[in-house]
Amino acid sequence: MKQFSKKFCLSTLSAAILCSLSVSAHAAEAEDEAVLEEVVVSASRLKGTATAVLEERKQQAFVADIMGADQISRSGDSDAASALRRVTGLTLVDGKFIYVRGLGERYSSTQLNGAAVPSPDPTRSVIPLDLFPSGIIESLSVQKSYSPSMPASFGGGNVDIRLKSIPDQFVFDVSGQLGYNTNNFDDGIEYNGGSNDWYGVDDGTREIPDSIMDIYNSGQSLDDLTPEQSRALALDLNRDYDPQATSVNPNTKFTATLGNSFESGDWRYGFLSAVSYDNKYFVGEEYQGEDFRLGENSAAMVRGYDKIIATEHNVKMSGMVNFGIEYNNAHRIDLSTLILRDTEDKIRDRLGIDENNNQSDNKRIRSYDVRYEERELIVNQIKGMHTFDFLNYAGFDWKYSNGRSNRYAPGNMQTRFIVNDANEDGNYDLVNEIALTNATTAARYTFQDLNDEVENYGFNFTFPIMLDGLDIELKSGADYVSKERSASNRRFDINTRAFKDLDLNGNELNTILSDDAIANAELNLPILNDTTFAGDDYRSAQKTDAYYFEADFFFNNKWRLTGGLRWEDFRQVSVPLDPFTGGLDPSIDYDDLGNLAFQEDDIYGALAFTYIQDDQTQWRLSYGETVVRPDLREISESTYIDPLTEYPVGGTPGLRTTQIKNYDFRWENYFDTGENFSVGLFYKDMIDPIESVQSPSQDGPPLVRIANAEDGYVAGVEFDYLKDFTFLGGFWQDVFMSGNVTLSDSEINLDRQAIVDQTGVSAAITNTKRRLTGHSKYVVNMQLGYDAPSGEHAATLVYNVFGERIIIPGIEGQDDWMEQPFHSVDLNYTYYPDFNSSIKFKVLNILGQKSEIESAGTLTRSKEKGTEFSVEYKYQF
Repeated sequence: MKQFSKKFCLSTLSAAILCSLSVSAHAAEAEDEAVLEEVVVSASRLKGTATAVLEERKQQAFVADIMGADQISRSGDSDAASALRRVTGLTLVDGKFIYVRGLGERYSSTQLNGAAVPSPDPTRSVIPLDLFPSGIIESLSVQKSYSPSMPASFGGGNVDIRLKSIPDQFVFDVSGQLGYNTNNFDDGIEYNGGSNDWYGVDDGTREIPDSIMDIYNSGQSLDDLTPEQSRALALDLNRDYDPQATSVNPNTKFTATLGNSFESGDWRYGFLSAVSYDNKYFVGEEYQGEDFRLGENSAAMVRGYDKIIATEHNVKMSGMVNFGIEYNNAHRIDLSTLILRDTEDKIRDRLGIDENNNQSDNKRIRSYDVRYEERELIVNQIKGMHTFDFLNYAGFDWKYSNGRSNRYAPGNMQTRFIVNDANEDGNYDLVNEIALTNATTAARYTFQDLNDEVENYGFNFTFPIMLDGLDIELKSGADYVSKERSASNRRFDINTRAFKDLDLNGNELNTILSDDAIANAELNLPILNDTTFAGDDYRSAQKTDAYYFEADFFFNNKWRLTGGLRWEDFRQVSVPLDPFTGGLDPSIDYDDLGNLAFQEDDIYGALAFTYIQDDQTQWRLSYGETVVRPDLREISESTYIDPLTEYPVGGTPGLRTTQIKNYDFRWENYFDTGENFSVGLFYKDMIDPIESVQSPSQDGPPLVRIANAEDGYVAGVEFDYLKDFTFLGGFWQDVFMSGNVTLSDSEINLDRQAIVDQTGVSAAITNTKRRLTGHSKYVVNMQLGYDAPSGEHAATLVYNVFGERIIIPGIEGQDDWMEQPFHSVDLNYTYYPDFNSSIKFKVLNILGQKSEIESAGTLTRSKEKGTEFSVEYKYQF
C-alpha cells in the first residue's frame, strides 16, 4: 500500500530526539579526522528506531502507541513492565502487570513478536512483563483500538513485545553496572539458603524431602501416618530458616551483545545474540494490616503486622539468539530462541497482633516467612515474510511459536512465635520473652510447581489493488493457539501440640525443634498436619481457532477506511485433581460439564476511519466489538493465594464472558520539526465485567471470589506530546520535553444477591456501584531531556504518577482499600567519552516515595522502595 505521509524536515534537536541522524558514505571518506570523529560520536548515540517508531504509529489504521529502544534507554527502565508505564494511559501494578486505560491485566493480551506466550504466574494467565529485560527489546507496541488481526480477547489493548533482530552491521558490546539502594545501608536479614543462590538456582536445600514425597506418591495423606512415622518425616524436613543479620552486597549487572550480517549476491543473512545477568538486593520496612475495627472517626487494626523488616534478593538471567536469512529483499525467514530466568528470594521478620494476642494482653506476635520462587520462560519461534512482485506485490506471512514456562517454589515457609511482656515494662524482648506458638499451625510449609506451554501458529495473505485515486489492500489469515497448564501444590503444618512437655521457649525454630528435641520428645499426635486439599493440583487447557478478513481502502491520499471480521472458536477446561491419588477431585460434580468446561464461538467486527487533513494532521475514529474471557483458574472451584493482597482467591464455575463495545477517537499532529501532539477520546461499554468480590471470614483474611458485575464502563481522554525549545535559542535549543496525560473514569454495578447465587458464598459488598479494581482516574508521564551539541552528554529527568486505585474492594461497611498515588522521579545521565564507550549514571525514585494502601484515610499497607542509584560502563568494539 502507498505511504500517505511525507518525510519530515527535522530540526537539529528533534533529529537528536528522534534518532534520525546517520553517517553518510562520503563522510566516512572525509580527510578531516576531527570532524569525522564528531559526526560518528553523534551517530553512535543517536542511531535507533525512534523515527521508524513514530512513522509506524502514523501509518497504523487503528489507534496504537509505540515505544522504541531509544526511548526505553532514555527513560532508564530495566524491563518491559517498567518501560510500558511511560506509554499513554498505562499503569504498572505489583511491578509486573500492565493496566491499559485503567483495565486490569485480564483485560489486555500480551504477545511476543506477534505470537502468544505462556505465563509462569500461578494466579494469572497473562505473562508478568518484568521477565523481559529492556536490553533485548526493539520496540513495544500497544494497540488500543481493536482490529480483526488481533485476538478477540481484547479490552484495554494488546501489548506486543518485539525483540531485536539481525543488525545491519557488526555489533559487539559489553557493559557492566554497579548499584545500591539507600535502604541497603541498613543491615538486612538472611537465612541459610543454598550454595547456588548467587545465580538463582536452588541446590536442593529447599525442596520437599524424598521421604515426604514418597508418601504423597503412594496416594496417602500425611494425616494417615502414626506419630512415629511423622517423627521420621519431621527429622528430614529443613527447619533452618531462622533470620540472621547480614550486610547486603551491591547490585551488579552484566550484559553482552554480539551480532553481524553478511551479503552474498541476492542473499543476506546474519545473527544476533545477547546475554545478561542481574543480581539485586533490597532491604526495606513494610506495614501489613489485615483486619480493622471501625470507630466513629478512625479504624484500629485488630489483625496484622505493624513492623516488618524484609530483605529481597533477585537474580535475573537472559539469553537470546536470532538467525535470519533474506533473498532479494522479498523473502525472509527468522529463527529465534529466548530464555529468561527470574528468581525472587525474600525473607520477612514481622511483629504484629491479632484478636487474641495484642498489647491489651501484653502479647505480640512475631512471625517470619520465606518466599522463594524461580520463574523461567523458554520460547522458540520461526516466522517468514514473502512478497511476490509478479502477483502485484502480494504478501504471505507465517509464524510458528512454541513457548514453555515454569514456576518452581520448592520450599516456602512461615512460622509464628508469641512474645509475652511478662514484666509489663512495655518492652517485648525477642530473646527472653518469646516462645514458639503452641498450635496446630506453628509453622507452615508449601512446595509448588507450575508448568505452562503455549503453541501458536498462523498465517495471513495480503493483496494490494492500485486503481486511479484508490488503493486497496485485502488481508486474510488464520491463527491457532493451544495452551496447556499443570500445577501442583503440597502444603503441611508443624503441630507443636503433638509434643508432650517440649520446651517451646526461644526465638529460633531450628533450635527449639532441633533433631535431638524431635527425636527424643514424647508425642501425643503426629507432628505434621496435612493441609493440602483437593484443587491444589489441577490441569487445564485452552484452544482457540481464529480466522479473519480485513479490507483497507485509501481514497485520494485523504480518506482511509479499514474494517473486517474475526471468527473465533474458543474452548477451555480446568480440572481440579485429588493431590493424594492424582485422580479427579471427588468433590466436583463431573456430570455437569459446565463446572469444568467453557466454550464459545462468535464473530467480532471492527471498523476504523482516518481523515488525512494535510501533511501534518490526521483524524481517527474506530469501533470494535470484543470479549474478555475468564482465566484458567477462575472457572475452577480451587483456591489459591494472590501474591499482591496475600488473600485466598476462589474460582467460580459458570463465570460469564465480558462483552465489550470499544469506541476510539484521536486527533494527531506531526510537525515538520519532528514535534508531535495528539488528543484521544475512548469509551468502553461492558456487559458482565469480571471483577473481584469478597466474602467475610471469621478468622484470617476474607475469601476473594471472582464474579460478574451487571454492567460497567470506562471512558477517558488522552494527551500525548513532544516539544523542543529551539525557538528560545542558546542552551534551550538543546532541550526537549515529552510526555502524556490520561484522565478517565469507570463504573461497575454489582448485584449482591446475583453474586451470592453465582459464587455460593455471602458477599457483604460495601459499594455496589464503584470503579473497576485497579483503575486510576489519572496517569501523568513527563520527560525533560537535554542533548549537548557536541554529542558527549545526554540527560533525562523522568516523572510518572498514577491516581489512587482500588486494590481490595471493601466489605461489611469498610471502604475500598485504595493504593495511593506514587510520584516516581528518575534521573538518567550519559557521558560519551569516545566513539566506543559510554558511562551512564541513574538515580531512581529520587523522592524516596513509599508504596501505600489506605482505606478511609487509614493506612492499611505500606512498603518502602528507597532510592536506587547505579553507574554503568558500556564498550562497543
